[in-house]
Amino acid sequence: MNQNLILIFAALLAFVGGMYFKQKNALPDIQVENHPALDISFPDHLGKQRHISEWQGKIQIINFWATWCPPCLKEIPEFVKLQTKLADQNVQFIGIAIESAEPVQAYLAKNPVNYPMLIAGDSGINLTQQLGNMVGAIPFTVIINSKGQMIYRHPGELKPEVLLEKLESLFQR
Repeated sequence: MNQNLILIFAALLAFVGGMYFKQKNALPDIQVENHPALDISFPDHLGKQRHISEWQGKIQIINFWATWCPPCLKEIPEFVKLQTKLADQNVQFIGIAIESAEPVQAYLAKNPVNYPMLIAGDSGINLTQQLGNMVGAIPFTVIINSKGQMIYRHPGELKPEVLLEKLESLFQR
């Protein structure tokens, strides 16, 4: 009986400690005035060089992903739907793959996407870290306002309802 009680206490302590650690290490929302416009340039999946300035003046959802990442692949169909739904509200999704072009091209051949897919390779990992992804999580998503400033970052899978909530404040401005 005492051993079961100790195990339950240890499990409870581990759970509470894990929740505390997760909360302490969660990436906070970023204040607009503290971050300058991004300067990102990568080739798309067809090899054409693209620069973030192409979508200047739009609300940009930049999603770092990889074909070997199940949560990434789960997000993409939702982002495709949201790109269609939100295009008339000045929203532009941009995918940045953290791998080579070949697997991305193979994925896109079977799963058409209605937003640009850029190929960053390993340099995409460094970029996510520069944007505040200290744990190296993917998917990793940032929201850029229409002034080109990063206003939110999210490591891991981003639920559509959370994304829409964050965008709602930008639509009201």
